[in-house]
Amino acid sequence: MEVLTLETPAGGIHAVRWRPETPSAAQSPIVLLHDSLGCVALWRGFPERLAEATGREVIAYDRLGFGRSAPYPGQLPTTFIADEARTTFAALREALGLERFVLLGHSVGGGMAIEAAGQYADGCEALITVAAQAYMEPRILAGIREAEAAFRDPEQLARLARYHGDRAQWVLRAWVDTWQTEAFDDWHLDDALARVRCSTLAIHGQHDEFGSLAQPRRIASRTPGPAAPSLLPCGHVPHRECPEALVAIVAAFLSHP
Repeated sequence: MEVLTLETPAGGIHAVRWRPETPSAAQSPIVLLHDSLGCVALWRGFPERLAEATGREVIAYDRLGFGRSAPYPGQLPTTFIADEARTTFAALREALGLERFVLLGHSVGGGMAIEAAGQYADGCEALITVAAQAYMEPRILAGIREAEAAFRDPEQLARLARYHGDRAQWVLRAWVDTWQTEAFDDWHLDDALARVRCSTLAIHGQHDEFGSLAQPRRIASRTPGPAAPSLLPCGHVPHRECPEALVAIVAAFLSHP
């Protein structure tokens, strides 16, 4: 494991690289994009497992404002999903010389991965979304409001602070407030999905509390395939709830993308 700080005009970006013990020849790395409350540390053991199972290097980074990266300058704009592809991800790609890559995004990171796959279609070899949202539906807001209520418990916010320090409250509000703005009432990724040209696997938990099964079906139906999503017997966080099954599905997909 190699820990890096990438200097960007907006500040330092914390990134980590995992290399497999037995790398496959000439395989492009997998870049992980985290969820709304996430960071590198919250992927836990998944990146290392994924590197060993696929024989590929795995790279994860903390978005600006999250984890060990520099603070975000102000409030998160409602364009943040599309912005990520042309800002921090673009800086990561340039700094690490990633001409070819695979993208794997969890939850809102899946939306960012879709945007990046479309914006850098010549470099993206495969796209994997995990528990991603492709359009606004009532279940998303219901899940956010339930989570917001749970975070009124100081112990819950303290757990978030273990990963984000004194920015835990900013991280929470960036998620809760942004998704409940009028700008997200009719939000969708249809235009971004139309730009994706690589093989795409949509993975979703059957009991996901932040998105119905219509979400991965929409992603699968509007990208080059497979035509059907891959469903797991879990909730919103497969890399924590059923990591072995998730790694196996991703490894199988990448062996024949």
